[in-house]
Amino acid sequence: MKKILILVILIAVLGAVIWKFNVSTTDKNDQKNDDKTSSEVSVPTSKTVKVSEKVSEYRNDELGFSIKYPSFWEKSEAPANVSFFIPSDSEKEKNTLGKTEAKVDVVSGKCSFPPVTTVKERDVLKVGALTLNMISISNTIQNRSYFNRMYSLQKDSICYYFTFSSIVVSPTSRGLTGADAQKVGAQNKTLVDTADNQFKDMVKSFAFVVGPVGEDETKVSPKK
Repeated sequence: MKKILILVILIAVLGAVIWKFNVSTTDKNDQKNDDKTSSEVSVPTSKTVKVSEKVSEYRNDELGFSIKYPSFWEKSEAPANVSFFIPSDSEKEKNTLGKTEAKVDVVSGKCSFPPVTTVKERDVLKVGALTLNMISISNTIQNRSYFNRMYSLQKDSICYYFTFSSIVVSPTSRGLTGADAQKVGAQNKTLVDTADNQFKDMVKSFAFVVGPVGEDETKVSPKK
C-alpha cells in the first residue's frame, strides 16, 4: 500500500513538473511571436542605400529630408540630427588633421547663425527652388586651425542647419620643420578642401521627403 501511495505521489509530482514546463515554453513562444509581430509592423524612420560604388543616400522620413554623401564617411544618428565623421589615414596621407565632420541638424524655430565677430565669407546657394544662406568662419588658436562652413534653410517653423567643421594641428607642433612642415601643411589643405567640396555636394543633393502617413488619432478607436 505504501509503495502504491509513493508511486502515485511521484506520478503527480512528475505531472506537475511537465505541466509547468509546457506552460513556460508556451509563454516564451507567445512572447517571441509578440516580439516578432511588433518588429514586423514597426516602420523605420531612416535608411541608407548605396547609390553607386562611391555614393550613398541617407533618408529620414521623420526629419523629412534625404541627402547623398561619400560612402566612406562614417554615419552617426541622433533624434534631431545626423553626423558624418570624415576619416583620413594620417600615416598614409601624411597629415595632421585633428577632426573633420559634416552634420545636418533639424531644429524648431527661426534659422539663426551663431553670433561670431569674424565671418570669412557670406553667400547663398540655390538648390532647385530652395535658397540656402551660407557663412564660413576660420581662426587659429594654440597651434590649431579651425574652419567651419554653415548653411541654413528655413521651411515653415523648422530650420535645417548643415555644418562642416575641421580641426588641423600645426605641423610644427608635431616636430616638423622646413620642407617637411610645408609638405604636410599642403596635404592638410588638400584634404580639408576635398572634404569641404564633398560637403557642398552633399548640401546640393538635399531634398525634402514625405514619410508614411499615420492614422488620425481623433478617428481611431482604442483597441480592446
